[in-house]
Amino acid sequence: MAWVDRQGRLWGRISVIDLAALGTVAAVLIGLVVVPGTGGSLAQVGGTQPVEVEVMVRGLSVTRPEALIKAGDKASFIIRNQPAGEVTLKQVVLVPRQFGVPQPDGSVRYLPDTRLQETVSRDFILTLAGRGQVIDGAIVVANNKIKVGVPVELEGPQYTMRGSVMDMRIGS
Repeated sequence: MAWVDRQGRLWGRISVIDLAALGTVAAVLIGLVVVPGTGGSLAQVGGTQPVEVEVMVRGLSVTRPEALIKAGDKASFIIRNQPAGEVTLKQVVLVPRQFGVPQPDGSVRYLPDTRLQETVSRDFILTLAGRGQVIDGAIVVANNKIKVGVPVELEGPQYTMRGSVMDMRIGS
Protein backbone atom coordinates (compact mmCIF):
# COMPACT_ATOMS: atom_id res chain seq x y z
CA MET A 1 0.00 0.00 0.00
CA ALA A 2 1.36 3.47 -0.93
CA TRP A 3 1.79 6.23 1.60
CA VAL A 4 -0.13 8.77 -0.49
CA ASP A 5 -3.04 7.63 -2.66
CA ARG A 6 -4.39 9.29 -5.82
CA GLN A 7 -6.67 11.63 -3.83
CA GLY A 8 -3.74 13.11 -1.85
CA ARG A 9 -4.39 11.29 1.41
CA LEU A 10 -1.86 9.70 3.70
CA TRP A 11 -2.62 6.01 4.16
CA GLY A 12 -6.04 6.71 2.65
CA ARG A 13 -7.29 8.67 5.68
CA ILE A 14 -5.74 12.15 6.20
CA SER A 15 -5.41 14.80 3.48
CA VAL A 16 -1.85 16.10 2.98
CA ILE A 17 -3.12 19.71 2.83
CA ASP A 18 -5.01 19.32 6.12
CA LEU A 19 -1.92 17.84 7.74
CA ALA A 20 0.24 20.77 6.53
CA ALA A 21 -2.28 23.32 7.89
CA LEU A 22 -2.41 21.51 11.23
CA GLY A 23 1.40 21.48 11.41
CA THR A 24 1.57 25.23 10.70
CA VAL A 25 -0.97 26.05 13.42
CA ALA A 26 0.88 23.83 15.91
CA ALA A 27 4.22 25.49 15.09
CA VAL A 28 2.75 28.96 15.63
CA LEU A 29 1.21 27.97 18.98
CA ILE A 30 4.46 26.39 20.15
CA GLY A 31 6.35 29.51 19.05
CA LEU A 32 4.05 31.78 21.06
CA VAL A 33 4.14 29.69 24.21
CA VAL A 34 7.64 28.22 24.34
CA VAL A 35 9.97 30.75 22.70
CA PRO A 36 10.73 33.64 25.08
CA GLY A 37 10.41 37.15 23.72
CA THR A 38 11.32 40.60 24.95
CA GLY A 39 8.03 40.56 26.90
CA GLY A 40 6.67 43.41 28.92
CA SER A 41 6.62 47.10 28.33
CA LEU A 42 9.37 49.53 29.19
CA ALA A 43 7.21 50.90 31.97
CA GLN A 44 7.63 47.68 33.94
CA VAL A 45 11.42 47.47 33.76
CA GLY A 46 12.39 49.64 36.71
CA GLY A 47 11.48 52.47 39.02
CA THR A 48 11.36 56.12 38.14
CA GLN A 49 13.98 58.72 38.97
CA PRO A 50 13.96 62.50 38.93
CA VAL A 51 15.01 63.83 35.52
CA GLU A 52 15.44 67.24 33.93
CA VAL A 53 14.89 68.04 30.27
CA GLU A 54 15.85 71.30 28.59
CA VAL A 55 13.57 72.33 25.74
CA MET A 56 14.08 75.10 23.19
CA VAL A 57 10.87 76.83 22.10
CA ARG A 58 11.42 79.10 19.10
CA GLY A 59 9.17 81.75 17.62
CA LEU A 60 6.32 81.71 20.14
CA SER A 61 4.10 84.71 19.42
CA VAL A 62 3.29 86.28 22.78
CA THR A 63 3.17 89.88 23.98
CA ARG A 64 3.67 89.29 27.73
CA PRO A 65 5.77 86.15 28.20
CA GLU A 66 6.45 86.80 31.89
CA ALA A 67 2.70 86.66 32.63
CA LEU A 68 2.14 83.54 30.56
CA ILE A 69 4.76 81.12 31.81
CA LYS A 70 6.69 81.12 35.11
CA ALA A 71 9.05 78.84 36.96
CA GLY A 72 7.12 76.54 39.28
CA ASP A 73 4.12 76.17 36.96
CA LYS A 74 2.89 72.72 36.00
CA ALA A 75 2.25 71.70 32.40
CA SER A 76 1.18 68.61 30.50
CA PHE A 77 4.11 67.00 28.68
CA ILE A 78 3.41 65.50 25.25
CA ILE A 79 5.98 63.45 23.32
CA ARG A 80 5.33 62.50 19.68
CA ASN A 81 1.64 63.42 20.10
CA GLN A 82 1.28 61.04 23.07
CA PRO A 83 0.54 62.40 26.58
CA ALA A 84 3.46 61.68 28.89
CA GLY A 85 2.29 63.08 32.21
CA GLU A 86 2.87 66.32 34.00
CA VAL A 87 6.11 68.26 34.48
CA THR A 88 7.15 71.26 36.55
CA LEU A 89 8.81 74.22 34.88
CA LYS A 90 11.99 74.54 36.89
CA GLN A 91 13.50 77.45 34.97
CA VAL A 92 12.28 79.74 32.19
CA VAL A 93 14.86 81.74 30.24
CA LEU A 94 13.74 84.28 27.66
CA VAL A 95 16.38 84.32 24.93
CA PRO A 96 16.76 87.82 23.48
CA ARG A 97 16.79 88.07 19.70
CA GLN A 98 19.98 89.62 18.43
CA PHE A 99 21.60 90.14 15.09
CA GLY A 100 25.21 90.60 14.13
CA VAL A 101 26.52 93.87 12.71
CA PRO A 102 29.89 93.65 10.97
CA GLN A 103 32.33 96.30 12.10
CA PRO A 104 34.96 98.03 9.94
CA ASP A 105 37.76 96.19 11.75
CA GLY A 106 36.27 92.79 10.79
CA SER A 107 34.72 91.97 14.16
CA VAL A 108 31.01 91.42 14.71
CA ARG A 109 28.94 93.33 17.24
CA TYR A 110 25.60 91.87 18.38
CA LEU A 111 22.67 94.23 18.90
CA PRO A 112 19.07 93.61 20.00
CA ASP A 113 16.66 93.04 17.14
CA THR A 114 14.09 95.86 17.41
CA ARG A 115 12.00 95.07 14.34
CA LEU A 116 8.29 95.05 15.16
CA GLN A 117 7.69 91.50 13.98
CA GLU A 118 10.53 90.27 16.21
CA THR A 119 9.26 91.99 19.37
CA VAL A 120 6.34 89.58 19.70
CA SER A 121 8.14 86.44 18.48
CA ARG A 122 9.96 85.02 21.50
CA ASP A 123 12.43 82.21 22.06
CA PHE A 124 12.53 80.32 25.37
CA ILE A 125 14.79 77.78 27.02
CA LEU A 126 12.66 75.79 29.44
CA THR A 127 14.06 73.46 32.08
CA LEU A 128 11.44 70.84 32.90
CA ALA A 129 11.57 68.64 35.99
CA GLY A 130 9.71 65.36 36.21
CA ARG A 131 10.14 61.65 36.72
CA GLY A 132 11.32 59.09 34.20
CA GLN A 133 13.07 55.79 33.91
CA VAL A 134 16.72 55.35 33.09
CA ILE A 135 17.27 52.34 30.84
CA ASP A 136 20.77 51.70 29.48
CA GLY A 137 21.71 55.32 30.19
CA ALA A 138 18.73 56.72 28.25
CA ILE A 139 15.81 58.58 29.79
CA VAL A 140 12.44 56.98 29.06
CA VAL A 141 9.19 58.83 29.73
CA ALA A 142 5.87 57.12 28.94
CA ASN A 143 7.64 54.43 26.88
CA ASN A 144 9.36 57.09 24.70
CA LYS A 145 13.11 57.58 24.76
CA ILE A 146 14.04 61.21 25.24
CA LYS A 147 16.85 62.22 22.90
CA VAL A 148 18.26 65.54 21.73
CA GLY A 149 16.06 66.82 18.91
CA VAL A 150 12.89 64.95 19.89
CA PRO A 151 9.87 67.21 19.30
CA VAL A 152 7.86 67.78 22.47
CA GLU A 153 4.83 69.83 23.36
CA LEU A 154 3.87 71.60 26.58
CA GLU A 155 0.28 72.39 27.32
CA GLY A 156 -0.74 74.69 30.13
CA PRO A 157 -3.99 76.42 31.03
CA GLN A 158 -3.35 79.31 28.59
CA TYR A 159 -0.82 77.99 26.10
CA THR A 160 0.42 75.21 23.89
CA MET A 161 4.11 75.31 23.01
CA ARG A 162 6.10 73.13 20.68
CA GLY A 163 9.83 72.77 21.00
CA SER A 164 12.67 70.30 20.78
CA VAL A 165 14.84 68.69 23.43
CA MET A 166 18.28 70.30 23.87
CA ASP A 167 19.63 68.43 26.90
CA MET A 168 18.69 65.78 29.45
CA ARG A 169 19.96 65.21 32.99
CA ILE A 170 19.36 62.36 35.38
CA GLY A 171 18.66 63.35 38.96
CA SER A 172 17.74 66.88 39.88
